[in-house]
Amino acid sequence: MGLPPFNVTGSPFNVVPIHNYPELMKDTCALINAEWPRSETARMRSLEASCDTLPCSLVLTTEGMCRVIAHLKLSPITSKKKACFVESVVVDKSYRGQGFGKLIMKFAEDYCRVVLDLKTIYLSTIDQDGFYERIGYEYCAPITMYGPRHCELPSLQNAKKKYMKKVL
Repeated sequence: MGLPPFNVTGSPFNVVPIHNYPELMKDTCALINAEWPRSETARMRSLEASCDTLPCSLVLTTEGMCRVIAHLKLSPITSKKKACFVESVVVDKSYRGQGFGKLIMKFAEDYCRVVLDLKTIYLSTIDQDGFYERIGYEYCAPITMYGPRHCELPSLQNAKKKYMKKVL
């Protein structure tokens, strides 16, 4: 199931679903926790939940799967069957500014369209909206991954958080 390792033509990098390469989980956990500290046990459980459907964690690695460079997680949106929510997008600090964020996002979009047959990707960001705009994301109303609500949720109205989407 899923796509084979996606080799970036002419480069020593691959993008892979982490559940197919469990040996990368510890390094991925360390990468994510370097940006957003959380207990290693909780982070590992989240990574171990990755599967061929949703949720699915994708990682960008060097050839030979020696080093994890970037990670993102695709999660289901209960109320939208043909959509997912991208979260935990992180690029190793020593690799930032070199196009790896764009690369892993492009692969995630392809994975969503080809493997998962999804039509829309949603995300939220506090400070990277310029990056997401450059790769085709548009601002949208706040969305929750947990289904429809019949009342306002103050947490979705956080003035710092911006919600964006891309139709595939």
